[in-house]
Amino acid sequence: MRKRCRSDELSTDRSPNLFPWRLDNCRENCDVSREISVVALIKGDERYVFLYDDDNRAEVLRTLGRYASNPELSFTWYDAAVLSQRIRQEAKKRVLHNRFQMAQPADPDELF
Repeated sequence: MRKRCRSDELSTDRSPNLFPWRLDNCRENCDVSREISVVALIKGDERYVFLYDDDNRAEVLRTLGRYASNPELSFTWYDAAVLSQRIRQEAKKRVLHNRFQMAQPADPDELF
C-alpha cells in the first residue's frame, strides 16, 4: 500500500526555488506583473497543483518527472506526460500570442 504524502512534505524539501513568489517572500521579491500559469491534476482525493512562469518552466517539467518516479505518490508517468504536454502547448500559444501583441507603428514614416 502506498503511503500518502502530505502537501507540506512535498513542498518543503524538493523545490525550494521553484516558487520564488511564495507568500513569505512576496513582499520583497514578487513581481506581480509576470504571468503565472497553473496546471492541476485531481486524482480521487489527491490534488496536484503546479504553478510556474516562463522562467521556471523547465524546473516544473523536472518536478513532474520526480513525482512520477516517486513510488509513494499516485502520480504516474502517464500523468507527467499529459501535464508536460499541456505545459509545452501553453508555451507555444504564448509565443504566438506575444508575437501578435507587438507594438505596431501608427505612422508609416516611423518604420524608417
